[in-house]
Amino acid sequence: MPPGPSQDEIRRQNLGALLRHVHVHGATSRAELTTALGLNRSTIGALTADLAGAGLVSEGAPKETGRAGRPSPVVRPESNRIHAYAYSIEVDRLRAARVGLGGVVLDRRELDRPRGLLVAEAAPLLAGAVKEMQQHVPADAVCVGTGVAVCGMVRRDDGLVRLAPTTGWVDEPIGAALSAELGIDAPITVGNVADVAAFAEHARGVAAGCDNVVYLYGDVGVGAGIIAGGRRVTGHGGYSGEVGHMKLVRDGERCECGSRGCWETQIGENGLLRNAGRPGAQGREALLAVFDAADRGDARAGAAVRQAGDWLGFGVANLVNIFNPEMVIFGGTMRDLYLAAAAQIRSRLNANALTACLEHVRLRTPKLGDDAALVGAAELAFERLLADPLDIG
Repeated sequence: MPPGPSQDEIRRQNLGALLRHVHVHGATSRAELTTALGLNRSTIGALTADLAGAGLVSEGAPKETGRAGRPSPVVRPESNRIHAYAYSIEVDRLRAARVGLGGVVLDRRELDRPRGLLVAEAAPLLAGAVKEMQQHVPADAVCVGTGVAVCGMVRRDDGLVRLAPTTGWVDEPIGAALSAELGIDAPITVGNVADVAAFAEHARGVAAGCDNVVYLYGDVGVGAGIIAGGRRVTGHGGYSGEVGHMKLVRDGERCECGSRGCWETQIGENGLLRNAGRPGAQGREALLAVFDAADRGDARAGAAVRQAGDWLGFGVANLVNIFNPEMVIFGGTMRDLYLAAAAQIRSRLNANALTACLEHVRLRTPKLGDDAALVGAAELAFERLLADPLDIG
């Protein structure tokens, strides 16, 4: 029989569980922690003291409860002191943020990103945004890591961006490039933008409490973050969720990936602008202009939006049949399309999804909005701390 966990291992696991609970749920009383974690009051008190001693949490009196008796102390994450840096690398913009323990966005920067910008050009810009934020960080603050969200296929083992058709990146080591620019030795965790956004919405957004979720993210292309049984589905190498490359039209339009008939050729930026008679336009503002024109009665724009909505509902029906989610979330430009063509999407979904899979599915937009990618990237960076809080150094 293999030996059971040591007392130190059990303690560290309990510390991680308590810190994770406060990180996700915010200020929590000791009494609530006792119930949520299934530990006795004295153990909760000792764990809280250890975390407070490490500067990770603080304890204080609760707000007036109106109840008789001695109130239970409230444990709060030290959001201003313990933080991570997060990047979101999108087709038309670069974003950076300082995110505190508890998922609080403390500071942020945003830069326009010319299409075709190389990793060697993007890394200094992103590092510069963080260096600017560092000038306003409290002297006793501790950075526990850095996370990056990228629109592309990311190798799980080392964060290499294997392929990002919409940005032109192939086998790009963005994590290593950022580490060099920042002058740090600590590893930088890289993930796909749809995957990390799904992670964030599941932890603290609209999908909190849902164990089966599909998060559709649109930029120029379309990807998905998938939560199944409460866990992220990233695939063997980390490349799952490339739903935009489902082949739905035989010999259809050529896709950025080099194939033809991919789903994103119908619902992505290029397809929608092409069908609206605006093939030379690009960017989210161009898409919003099409949605606005459709809303004002422009016939061609309206037809393009309805067609894209029909295709979006068709693909979502396939995903609902495959994954049987409780919720489908539409983020990025998919949010804009969902809001503009909800009737077509729901009609096609109702027509094509299996009744048993359709019964309980809810269609939603992100609670965290555009911050989902940044908060999700920060969650990647917080994982090491949450797994072993006393290894903060």
